[in-house]
Amino acid sequence: MAPDTARLSEQPDPASTVLLTVECQRGVVGQDSALPELADAVRTSGALANIARLVAAAHDAGIQVLHAVAERRPDGRGASRNARLFKAAERLPVQQIIGSTAVRIAEPIPVSEADLVVRRLHGLSPIAGTDVDALLRNLGCRTLVVTGVSANVAIPNAVFDAVNLGYSAVVPADAIAGVPADYTPAMVRNTLALVATVTTTQDVLAGWRRPRRGR
Repeated sequence: MAPDTARLSEQPDPASTVLLTVECQRGVVGQDSALPELADAVRTSGALANIARLVAAAHDAGIQVLHAVAERRPDGRGASRNARLFKAAERLPVQQIIGSTAVRIAEPIPVSEADLVVRRLHGLSPIAGTDVDALLRNLGCRTLVVTGVSANVAIPNAVFDAVNLGYSAVVPADAIAGVPADYTPAMVRNTLALVATVTTTQDVLAGWRRPRRGR
């Protein structure tokens, strides 16, 4: 299935669009990542650079940016333990501890004072069971642009949750990453393209720069 760029010819109003970055934190996609294979994939694919470009352009266009961060308490209280993924995460050499450098947004992604940051202690989704839905509704969001990691777990969770909650999801396919590298295009083609508008960073940027009627 080819990327659905046709729908982007009718760009949503910036006031009703939110850019979401998923787990783009130092301990996940940074140089000292707990998941070096994923960190390498997001960097070598160019996805991290594209996320940074999208965030910078959103700031310029007046589009709200929301960063979803996964973290845990030092004592692990409240953390999920009902899946192999969670148990494996407890044994990683780098822990996403509240207040540590591991949970700061990774370079080169710019962070503005107007950005919102939502932190979660449990689960797989950056939306379900967090403040994200309430914040999006209060912001008047209708279109959610989803970027970040991983294409294996958190990104599809975010897209499905957004669609189930009534938002239109847009996925710049070159601004997400997973492992192994060839899994990401398969996930996009066979799953995300069925429920979201799949596009590219360049097409999103072009739309955000385009003059709008009545302005």
